[in-house]
Amino acid sequence: MGALPHATFVDAWPVTAGCRRLKSPAELALLRLANQTTLAVYEAVWKALVPGMSEDDIAGLVAMAYARTGLRGSADVNIGPYTASPHGSDAPQRLTEGMPVIFDGGCRADGYTSDITRTVMLGQAGDDIRRVFDIVLDAQTSALRAARPGVAMEALDAAARKVIVDAGYGPDYAYFSHRLGHGSGMDMHEWDYLVRGNTRLLEPGMTFSDEPGIYIPGRFGVRLEDILHITADGAELLTPQSPSIDHPFG
Repeated sequence: MGALPHATFVDAWPVTAGCRRLKSPAELALLRLANQTTLAVYEAVWKALVPGMSEDDIAGLVAMAYARTGLRGSADVNIGPYTASPHGSDAPQRLTEGMPVIFDGGCRADGYTSDITRTVMLGQAGDDIRRVFDIVLDAQTSALRAARPGVAMEALDAAARKVIVDAGYGPDYAYFSHRLGHGSGMDMHEWDYLVRGNTRLLEPGMTFSDEPGIYIPGRFGVRLEDILHITADGAELLTPQSPSIDHPFG
């Protein structure tokens, strides 16, 4: 820029980000592989949970499981009341029977990333967390059903948020305190955003996270996240949904 004082420089990010919006079949195959790998890793780690583990112990198991797959990945791990923070906590945490655990992270397959969140339990879930889990699952499904080409991106956030607010976890952003989702591809977070005010229309080939949550301060949180792919006439998730808190991997 110093050598070209008479030139005008502009940010190229809107161009490069725009080029990433629509994924080719080859790109979708890599995204699917990365996300399916992450789901398999989470299931293996869930089965290995035992009382007394710290969040760092569990994150270490995640890294070890990824090493077995040949892909490099990681996860942010939060336990018990710290699951009520949407962005987690650096506080020391220790797992005991009856506590929820949230895994949130991904891996990279030939340059394309995954991004999955699962909420699991060590031991039996109480009725309160079971109910919240079911509401979040309904919200994720509602966004999936609303997604198709020509629909405004903000409509998906609205569909998921309505389920949560109607279930008593409102108003508005009170307990679901973040946007529904973000673009995903070569970076874990890309354009565009499934958020109120974004009127851009969905197109086939776009991919986003679909990640509603309910966070109850001082108690627990539940978030479910899978990658949403806009198809020619609707939408699909690249990984199976988590069907229940008791059987989070089906």
